[in-house]
Amino acid sequence: MNVVIYARYSSEKQTDQSIDGQLKVCHAYAKSNGYTVVEEYIDKALTGKSDNRPEFQRMISDSNKKHFQGVLVYQLDRFSRNRYDSATYKAKLKKNGVRVLSARENISDDASGILVEGLLESMAEYFSVELSQKVQRGMNINAEKCLSNGGSIPFGFKTVNKKFEINPDTTPIVEQIFEMYAGGKRVIDIINHLNAKQIKTGSGAKFNNSSLHTMLKNKKYIGVYKYADIEVPDGMPRIISDELFYKVAEMMDKNKKAPARARAKEDYILTTKLFCGHCKSLMVGFSGTSSTGKTYNYYSCNNARLKTCHKKNVQKDYIENLIIEECRKLLTDKNIAKIAKEVVSACEREKDGSGLKRLNQELKSNEKQKENLFQSLKICDIDSVRKSIFEEIANMEKAITAVKDEIMLEQAQYVNLTVPEITFFLSQLKGGNINDIKYRKMMITLFVNAVYLYDNEKKITLVLNSSQTPITIDNVLLDEIESNNETAGRSCFTANGSPVLFKGELPELLQFREFSFCTSISFISSKVTHLSPSS
Repeated sequence: MNVVIYARYSSEKQTDQSIDGQLKVCHAYAKSNGYTVVEEYIDKALTGKSDNRPEFQRMISDSNKKHFQGVLVYQLDRFSRNRYDSATYKAKLKKNGVRVLSARENISDDASGILVEGLLESMAEYFSVELSQKVQRGMNINAEKCLSNGGSIPFGFKTVNKKFEINPDTTPIVEQIFEMYAGGKRVIDIINHLNAKQIKTGSGAKFNNSSLHTMLKNKKYIGVYKYADIEVPDGMPRIISDELFYKVAEMMDKNKKAPARARAKEDYILTTKLFCGHCKSLMVGFSGTSSTGKTYNYYSCNNARLKTCHKKNVQKDYIENLIIEECRKLLTDKNIAKIAKEVVSACEREKDGSGLKRLNQELKSNEKQKENLFQSLKICDIDSVRKSIFEEIANMEKAITAVKDEIMLEQAQYVNLTVPEITFFLSQLKGGNINDIKYRKMMITLFVNAVYLYDNEKKITLVLNSSQTPITIDNVLLDEIESNNETAGRSCFTANGSPVLFKGELPELLQFREFSFCTSISFISSKVTHLSPSS
């Protein structure tokens, strides 16, 4: 199988050595699995929270050429730390017959592997958010002390030990700019004057309309320290008088044009997962405005927009809230315990079936041989023999070092999760803020494979993340499920489609049959149907 390697590092604290390490592990993984690496895509000092990565986008585009079947990454958070982007781009790759492979997290293709992958990606985003919060707390503490939080220093200032001080070389220019504007000079005239004298902004760029307006509105010039929502009067040295600053502000207010009304960007979190139950086409988000100016957000069937399907639109908030609530119901204490236990077992099974056990046995054997050689050395008094034993010990030490290196490389390919770690993570999800968009995206991506909407009887089919096997929804299958439901049973469909009935209450998220996942929970009601094939 042909694969490409994608590697990246995200901050100035990481270097090209980070890339070299990722490439080394990925190439070793490809070699051990018989993959052929046809190209490398590398993004340097670019965050995985954003998809604005040139090499990443080139890789996605190149997948259309069908020259490779896999994207190999050091670990999943190198691909993306944004769950929405990860799902979106994996869907694009999947259409081109390409799957994402992790060299450090050897995830299987079965149902347990999909759950492991979902947990790893969700946990990567969770810890990324945690790190961002810690960084933000540190920056807020700096702000309370009126210290610089990095970035470009406003023109006219300098920093000494993070404290803002007046720059005597540029302060007169700041005063001149404000006086020129207050005296009636046009913005373009001031910009031309500054650029003609080759005066640069605080970030070292030429002045333009945006940078000049930003400067004229900056309260730091009247001594007000500002960071995010924190404002501290007299928190830094003053350059401009209040009278001059507010005179300029009043003139700018009169001169500016009324801004266009900003349109809020809506997050349609079911995109790529919501399908029309009638024609199986994707349903996409769109908005409309009523005669009163109120904005309404919907999901609409693609074919309905083309007039080839009669599926009605569905309100965005209604269907998203409904699915989120169903996902939250899965996070019972019993289910969390089962998921945590099975995911850890899946990780251990990966190790047991690998070369790790063989390498550990080889290491143990080599160390025993080395110890025997030392014992022989103690009782030997023949110089020539002792020299030979020393040589054997040196060779054995080299062999032990080589095996240890192989073990480290092998261990790097496997996931190491503990029951408490997974339990904590899922428990956090259980009590998450249902109105938090990041939380909502995480729940959808972790649990939902697909949602099928029907107009008839307001029926909804929710397909859980339990298998990559395509599902065919047809009238015969739906009738069969509905018939089982009418007899007060609950049906869990096996791989060949034959139903297994459960009497009474809806079964838990995980049912174990012959030590495999059985997340195939089927339940039809007036609101939601859970349907998924068994692994």
